[in-house]
Amino acid sequence: MAAMRYRLTFVAGLALGYVLGTRAGRERYEQLKKSAQRIAQNPAVRNTAETAAQQGRRYAGKAFHTVSHRVDRVPESVAQRVRSLRERNVNGTPEDDWGTSNT
Repeated sequence: MAAMRYRLTFVAGLALGYVLGTRAGRERYEQLKKSAQRIAQNPAVRNTAETAAQQGRRYAGKAFHTVSHRVDRVPESVAQRVRSLRERNVNGTPEDDWGTSNT
């Protein structure tokens, strides 16, 4: 349910941006772009985004471990993928539970 809300919000924002961009022209686009960059570089926004990313990685890791301990109940192809990810972590690679680098 929450994922659907986020998707809907994203699509609505995308549509709004498209409409505003096509109506306002290049000059207004550049103004909006500069405003967005200033907001993205704001320390409070950056800290909030980093905190959310860390929290997301933590919860994803917990979910991964919960699911990986129940790997015998899933199809063998999925079980093998989970086992290979688990083995990669055990072997000391600097990757997180999802096989990606810590960003």
